[in-house]
Amino acid sequence: MRMPRTQFGAMVTPGGRPVVTLTIVVICVVVWLLQNASSAFSNAMEFSPLAARSEPWRFLTSAFEHAPGSPLHILFNMYALWVLGQYLEPLLGRLRFAILYLVSALGGSVGYLLVASPPALPLTQAGINHSSWLVPMVGASGAVFGLFGALIVFNRHLGRSSRQLYILLVINAVLGFVPGIAWQAHVGGFLTGVAMAAVITATAPQNRRKLQLPAVAAVLVFLAVAAFAKYAISDDAMLRSIAGLAP
Repeated sequence: MRMPRTQFGAMVTPGGRPVVTLTIVVICVVVWLLQNASSAFSNAMEFSPLAARSEPWRFLTSAFEHAPGSPLHILFNMYALWVLGQYLEPLLGRLRFAILYLVSALGGSVGYLLVASPPALPLTQAGINHSSWLVPMVGASGAVFGLFGALIVFNRHLGRSSRQLYILLVINAVLGFVPGIAWQAHVGGFLTGVAMAAVITATAPQNRRKLQLPAVAAVLVFLAVAAFAKYAISDDAMLRSIAGLAP
């Protein structure tokens, strides 16, 4: 007997729990508690362009961290994740939802990297303290904004309204420019979520579903190439500055 499926290929399971969403929430809460218990643990997972150059896992692990000592940061992100996850996970299925979340998290870190600039040479204490190349970033905001972007694409595909979502996005966009908030990660995650949703929507029909994995891999390759190119360009700029060739 065939099981009913959503338009995106997920099996319909009435009353099923959003297992992936719950798992991510639990992981983030546990990680946040460990951060508050050990600054060394926190420092080992946070993202900064400089640190991630030699430790690329930080592109992803930072999305499971939140500001230590700031309950509002993790509470806001986990609430948004819970609301979005309850809708998107049953619609996409657990595997697709998990991939969407993780790739959007990577996109948030890459977005932060692309906008960051290495500190001007010669290095000064003021330059070091204000350079986004060295300032760490943590939080699930990039991944959550990816879910926002994906939901807009899916609702449009399904003919559903996203009016309330637009209002929430505008509010979050304004808050993103508050000092200390990494708006770059929000934009990167949002655009990545839109791209992922476009891929899933385009490959949703049964006869195209075999193209879904290669298309997702293409998004990952694009993020990797963008990060590699940014590092290469930044290295060249710093070498020119050291040699006194920078304008």
